[in-house]
Amino acid sequence: MLHEIVGLADEPPAKRRWFHDDYFDLFVWQTADGDVIHFQLCYGIHTSEQALVWHRQGGFFHDGIERDESAEAIAGRFDAVASTLPKMIRQIVGARLREFGAQTREIPHRRREFRRAAWQKRLATGARKAG
Repeated sequence: MLHEIVGLADEPPAKRRWFHDDYFDLFVWQTADGDVIHFQLCYGIHTSEQALVWHRQGGFFHDGIERDESAEAIAGRFDAVASTLPKMIRQIVGARLREFGAQTREIPHRRREFRRAAWQKRLATGARKAG
């Protein structure tokens, strides 16, 4: 199950949130009203990490080498662990995952490797040690 890691600094004007389990890191940016404006769903964090990124203004892109795991499998795996997420986040990310599955061949791959921001690296290392 995904659990929230607290203590992130906000990125004004957005509030940043982080949810983690053994397979996913979900980073979410929300407005003051709670609208999700951006997310990064990182998966395969112990093998060949990849990330699906969605931004309200820029749409989708994907980082990391394509693997055998389909978009539908990722969405199913996410649905299985997402019950602990706030309802709005669960619904928005789930809907975007299904949308990604329908468009997966059209989504640009920016990089062969996902590169976390410095703040994500530092926090992820701490969460893995604690988990």
